[in-house]
Amino acid sequence: MNTTLTQQPRSWRILRRLLSLFPFLCLPFAHAAEISVIGVFPGKAVLVIDGAQPKTYSVGANLAGGAKLISVDNNGAVIESNGRRETLGVGQHMQPLRNVRAKVVLQADVNGHVVTQVNINGGGTRMILDTGATLVALPASEARRLNIKYQNGQTAFLNTANGRSQGYVVKLDSVRIGDLQLDGVDAVVVENGLNVGLLGMSFLNRTDMHREGREVTLIKN
Repeated sequence: MNTTLTQQPRSWRILRRLLSLFPFLCLPFAHAAEISVIGVFPGKAVLVIDGAQPKTYSVGANLAGGAKLISVDNNGAVIESNGRRETLGVGQHMQPLRNVRAKVVLQADVNGHVVTQVNINGGGTRMILDTGATLVALPASEARRLNIKYQNGQTAFLNTANGRSQGYVVKLDSVRIGDLQLDGVDAVVVENGLNVGLLGMSFLNRTDMHREGREVTLIKN
């Protein structure tokens, strides 16, 4: 995929070239999981996922295959998977949807930039879709606001348009646009020289991307 979506300022182009120096690991794509409820408690549920041993999960926990435990009450557990929510009573289970591919349609602005709201680790931020950036990139200020412990990541030094800047290579738990969510996404957090997040290829190359005019469609692989 060699589509170029934007004509970007010099600082972005420089950072893109620097980001391309960082190799990243393409993780296996998460598969939809079969989830069974075998017990409920206040704020928690005991689940069996894909036949594994029972495990207790708290409300808000991310489960296998991009599923999430939404809530728990005496009636059972509400689980969200692939954009659908089901209430499962004790002894009930959720079958994975087969051949369902999440899709999102974005619009480029008059300058060709695709700017969109992105949910990272449960928090929202605005990002520019950038096929020239190898990794998802975040300014340190946004990473702190999103409670990303980036200073635990691998240290790197970047020469940006605004001078030399320290960066940290991290792995994001989840990156979501609309109904399209990917887990375990490689990223770099930049201390200085980046004013807006870049949605780079560590996210985009795990989708099928198509452009027609100003309309950009991303479909989960």
